[in-house]
Amino acid sequence: MGNELYQNLGKLFYAMAMADHSVHMNEMEKFNEVVREQWLEVDDIEDEFGADAALQIITVFDGLLEYEKDPEEIYEEFEAFYTEHELLFTPKIKNLAMSTSRAITASFYGSNKSELILLGRLQLLFDR
Repeated sequence: MGNELYQNLGKLFYAMAMADHSVHMNEMEKFNEVVREQWLEVDDIEDEFGADAALQIITVFDGLLEYEKDPEEIYEEFEAFYTEHELLFTPKIKNLAMSTSRAITASFYGSNKSELILLGRLQLLFDR
């Protein structure tokens, strides 16, 4: 289940970065930096290749970006996963997901309206 959690976090962060329908280099750099500096330390779960499962966040994000998937649809997939597996989202995971989302959206001239709306939706989801 750890791999699925990280894959869905990749979806969340993609949706955040693509909320304005484009991903800027600053957002990519901040995203990669935060994942490598903060998410790799969350647990010791490994994927089937023996790599840190948190790297699934980057793999999924990159794949979605390559195919330019609809950010609203991808966010809804994350939301459905969260609803089904809410127990996986400890307070630590929620806080880190929120801070990562904020870092991504603020990395390119601050957060715009579409990014702020998505951040608000995420906060409401986590608070219910």
